[in-house]
Amino acid sequence: MSTVARKKTKEQQDAAAEAEASGGGGAAPAKTQAAAGGGYDVARPLGKCHVTGQPIAPGEKFMAALRETPTGFERVDVCLDAWPQFDRTDVVAFWQATMPHQEQKKKLFVDDEVLCDLFERLKDTEEPAKLNFRFVLGLILMRKKMLIYDTSRVEADGRDIWVLHFKGREDKLDLLNPKLDEAQVAEVSQQLGQILNEEL
Repeated sequence: MSTVARKKTKEQQDAAAEAEASGGGGAAPAKTQAAAGGGYDVARPLGKCHVTGQPIAPGEKFMAALRETPTGFERVDVCLDAWPQFDRTDVVAFWQATMPHQEQKKKLFVDDEVLCDLFERLKDTEEPAKLNFRFVLGLILMRKKMLIYDTSRVEADGRDIWVLHFKGREDKLDLLNPKLDEAQVAEVSQQLGQILNEEL
């Protein structure tokens, strides 16, 4: 497939930064909302072990897993003792976290390595909702200086592809720009917030 190479422009950098800023800074909603326009629903964590059904006490460490279901991405929390018995089928990412106390403010449960791994795991997806999800995740990683923008190209079918690499790595990664408007970026950012930064 022939492509037309284009160099990075200041306008593209600004657009990426503005797109991430428009959706990335808001607080996640208290309840799960159905995503409009073919987006993914994200189940709200319940603060109890998915395997045993027992509550996870404040201050207790646990494993959080992001699992794909027919209706969307589901986050499930599992006690450390029960983690070996947890069925990891369709799990796309997992990380260790500590259950916060009610008086604590929300904090990001996921480190940069998990975010980068999730970004790479979704590299072959073709589903529109997942492409949107990966694009906004890529914008966040760019803002965090974990992903570096190199150039872009336009495919013969008109798709706008950004070429990136992770900080400290040379291999190139393609990122489809789905041309989201501000409302769509905000919607996908809410989904990310519900998965990664939800108040339990």
